[in-house]
Amino acid sequence: MRIGALEITEPVPDLFEPHALAIIPAWMDAGLSASMTMSLLDQTFKTQDLARLSRPGEFFDFTRFRPTLSRGTDRNNVILPNVTITHGARPDGSDFILLRLPEPNSMAEVYIDSIVDLLKTFKVKRYGLLGAVYDMVPYTRPLLATGSGSSEGLNNLLSDAGVASNDYEGPTTVLYMIGQQILQMGVETFNVIVHLPGYQTPENDYRGENKLLEIIDSIYGLPVPPELVDKAKEQTDQFNATAEQFLLQQPQLRVLLKQLEDNYDARVTDKKEDIHLSPEVEKFLKELNTRFDQG
Repeated sequence: MRIGALEITEPVPDLFEPHALAIIPAWMDAGLSASMTMSLLDQTFKTQDLARLSRPGEFFDFTRFRPTLSRGTDRNNVILPNVTITHGARPDGSDFILLRLPEPNSMAEVYIDSIVDLLKTFKVKRYGLLGAVYDMVPYTRPLLATGSGSSEGLNNLLSDAGVASNDYEGPTTVLYMIGQQILQMGVETFNVIVHLPGYQTPENDYRGENKLLEIIDSIYGLPVPPELVDKAKEQTDQFNATAEQFLLQQPQLRVLLKQLEDNYDARVTDKKEDIHLSPEVEKFLKELNTRFDQG
């Protein structure tokens, strides 16, 4: 079965009022937070393949998204970058469709129309875009999450989950058009972005994963695994200790940290003010990142 550029895995499942959650790998995926979140949801719901692009080379530049070579006993396999769409059942609620959607390098309209047609075919009731980005946020505050929903009810759910409103304007991903199109079809939509300290960039940021899963738990009642909570706390404690040690050596930089905290507090309390970071702050953050990497 084909839906636009997508090849649907047979047999086609009969899903119950599915909700879709999407991420954009390699873009809104700082510290692999969104990818790790999606992998855990795959494991939780024992998801199965639903769809992939039949010809991914029409949409992706393989010099940017590199194929992967795997070696077997009889022959080597080349795995092409592709969309990954899975589905999983919940015994006590709507089923899930999970989408990993790399940004297309070409034919974006066909790509987006194919995803929208798939969501329409399976009668998706709600679509959420999840992500994580690096930002100038202080380590002395809880991770900042921003987002918005298409209805008052969804915005209330996000607010209850600790998600601050997002009024960003500027360059964005073309994949936001998916949410715009399905909203016109009567589908609920929301987006959530976790903001991670841009001066500290571990390969796997368990803090970001934990924060996204806390929000999903608040909306859908899916508890965060205790082992992940412990990993996130350990990572947070390690970074905070490194940062405090650095500030003990250069106490004058606490005034610069205060500037980051003021910026954070203004965003959380929905104050529409723009606080610019001084060159001293930028230097402090770069040095702090170096200290953490060396530790």
